[in-house]
Amino acid sequence: MTSFPKPTATVPDTTIYERMESKVRSYSTSMPRSFDRAKGSWMYDENGGSYLDFLSGCASLNYGHNHPVLKQALLDYIERDGVTHSLDLHTKAKAEFLETLEEVILKPRHLSYRVMFTGPTGTNAVEAALKLARKVTGRETIFSFTNGFHGMTLGALSCTGNAGKRGGAGVPLSHVSHEPFDGYHGSDVDTAEMLEKRLADPSSGLDAPAAILVETVQGEGGLNAASNEWLRSIATIAKRYGALLIVDDIQAGCGRTGRFFSFEEAGVRPDIVTMAKSLSGMGLPFALTMFRPELDQWSPGEHNGTFRGNNHAFVTATAALKHFWSDGAFEEEIQRKGEYLRTRLDRMAEEHGLTTRGRGMMRGIDLQSGEAADRVTSAAFDRGLIIETSGAHDEIVKVLAPLTITDEEFTCGLDILEDCVREALAPQFVAAAE
Repeated sequence: MTSFPKPTATVPDTTIYERMESKVRSYSTSMPRSFDRAKGSWMYDENGGSYLDFLSGCASLNYGHNHPVLKQALLDYIERDGVTHSLDLHTKAKAEFLETLEEVILKPRHLSYRVMFTGPTGTNAVEAALKLARKVTGRETIFSFTNGFHGMTLGALSCTGNAGKRGGAGVPLSHVSHEPFDGYHGSDVDTAEMLEKRLADPSSGLDAPAAILVETVQGEGGLNAASNEWLRSIATIAKRYGALLIVDDIQAGCGRTGRFFSFEEAGVRPDIVTMAKSLSGMGLPFALTMFRPELDQWSPGEHNGTFRGNNHAFVTATAALKHFWSDGAFEEEIQRKGEYLRTRLDRMAEEHGLTTRGRGMMRGIDLQSGEAADRVTSAAFDRGLIIETSGAHDEIVKVLAPLTITDEEFTCGLDILEDCVREALAPQFVAAAE
């Protein structure tokens, strides 16, 4: 029997947050509840309200909250006093993760990567990738793309397009050229061809870069999905001009677009891959930079991080890979659900003359304005659906439901979303906006 969200109207006492926490917080301002428990596709506030989670920790919880297999693996490990923190020491938990990654993920895809434990977050993985590309090639410039998002530390932030986030740096963000992403100038303009022409022209002023950094689907930038043809062209350009191809799979990886890696469908083989978010499977901080073995030109300790040895994350990541990825069944389920999501969003868009974005279980609907999208997400939260926006103007309502969500839960959440879109675009709201 389908469960339905039962949100509470009670706004919690926020005195402690107002007194102690920085104003930099964001999600809590639009979702003012105090959450206490979470399981599967659901979050529960401390007053007993239940909420369907279509945010999934911004794709950090692809397998839902507290998945029983992952939770039990972690509980067993903690119960036997397994090592928690290990810097880069050898541990049984790390060895088991590496063996599982190799056997379950890399070998079946005919990929050979050296694995670098960079620190706990995606931006750590990107910083390591940029540093390695510059070290290996001896070049300085990185090509990234319009609407890309790669992290908030200075190197990764320099590759990020969003003006508001870049403005927080306080220093110049240099040595990056922001090239137009696929479709940026419209469907009739091949931006890969534009890039090729500029690189081939010795008078264009554009020098060959150390690396080309790309998201196959731009998570924060508006769910812009690159075509397979465009990605293959970018990979060819990188190879032709001696640059390394870095695929940022931090949000789009771990099955979010339909396969474990988001670049598999295009048939490209990146030189470097960055991963984080759902890699641990349970929302535990964990990030990797993976690269072709011949690129491993680091000296010991040349790049490190205190929390690169999060053994709890190794344990849950290993359990996730074994449980979900040992055969093709889970991948088929993701693709089936992704097609259902596409159908539902396309139907909503067609009703209102709108368009959709994304791929797989990483899709959204373009409301054409941040105000309209905010009305949708606010109304959805009032009905017990947690969902966020993305895009240059926060105009895309973005569905990041858990990959493990049941069909009944998925239908329930999309029904709520459909009603909220219809209400947000009702004549009285449209007239007021005009």
